[in-house]
Amino acid sequence: GLFIDSRHLTDRLHSSVCLCCLQDYPSYTTFGQNQYAQYYSASPYGTYMTSNSMDGTGSSSAYQLQDSNPVMTVQANELHPGTPMKELDDRGCRSGGGAKARGRGRKNNPSPPPDSDLERVFVWDLDETIIVFHSLLTGSYAQKYGKDPPMAVTLGLRMEEMIFNLADTHLFFNDLEECDQVHIDDVSSDDNGQDLSTYSFATDGFHAAATSASLCLATGVRGGVDWMRKLAFRYRRVKEMYSTYKNNVGGLLGPAKRDAWLQLRAEVEALTDSWLTNALKSLSIISSRSNCVNVLVTTTQLIPAVAKVLLYSLGSAFPIENIYSATKIGKESCFERIVSRFGTNITYVVVGDGRDEEHAASQHNMPFWRISSHSDLLALHQALEFEYL
Repeated sequence: GLFIDSRHLTDRLHSSVCLCCLQDYPSYTTFGQNQYAQYYSASPYGTYMTSNSMDGTGSSSAYQLQDSNPVMTVQANELHPGTPMKELDDRGCRSGGGAKARGRGRKNNPSPPPDSDLERVFVWDLDETIIVFHSLLTGSYAQKYGKDPPMAVTLGLRMEEMIFNLADTHLFFNDLEECDQVHIDDVSSDDNGQDLSTYSFATDGFHAAATSASLCLATGVRGGVDWMRKLAFRYRRVKEMYSTYKNNVGGLLGPAKRDAWLQLRAEVEALTDSWLTNALKSLSIISSRSNCVNVLVTTTQLIPAVAKVLLYSLGSAFPIENIYSATKIGKESCFERIVSRFGTNITYVVVGDGRDEEHAASQHNMPFWRISSHSDLLALHQALEFEYL
């Protein structure tokens, strides 16, 4: 297969775009539109057929923006009922009463123990899987779907500016850009737990020390105890901000920026034919199950990734402890951390569009659901809705 790696020339965002079909890995299960047949015998999940009538050019669902993540409902005319070939095993995810509060990070415990009844972990890519972002910037989305390229690029640039503005203004990205972490709790052991309610981040001298000594470069050099504590304070505050505003991003942005954000989100959703809305339907079903959880692994740096999750109203689907940045260590290593955290006695399903996550899934023998079009998102939602997955 052919894989095109197209990169927007920015120093601060790293993401790759899968434009074509990827090579098959025979050693593990691949889910995806028009691919079920060859995996019938190998799949432990049950297989099903989907209609090919979805051309990905539109959606009948109305998109309404709210400050909080809307509960997604399904219209009958959106679905083409599938034909189950066999039922999932008894351990398959069944709808629980409501989403449980999943493990919260504790000091010196960056990977909280999972719920005892956890059975399935869905590991999601972000760009071009849940959201359309990088392909807006490159113009490849507009090309593929016959949209206006200048408009698409402009929307992408406006969203990129909003992401970094939020990251810089509220999430310390100016301080943390060179001090990137894989996970929000990775430096929590350096936090002495002091009250930060009156702490002055602007005057604690952290940024000057970071820029002068290059203490956070990829060599892994660590600063002194005092400096590392200040670093940990910043990540703790980011965690607090996320928890406070994940369902009220408008409150974080303020009235003027909130209106601009809602308008931009609506324009992007219109241009992308409700791509995010369709992804949110699947995320919402998984979040509502007491024995399933969503985890995000992205090549975006952690702080801009958190900003993206907030600005695309994904906060209710992903607790901040379930966001991993692969910028430093790669997706395969992130997957290893996730398996180490949640255990080997549960089922993992990887959802993504690119070579990185597909290869990482194959290395861990995890089934992979490829997202390359709207129809793949609709098929995933259908599989979850009818509990084939």
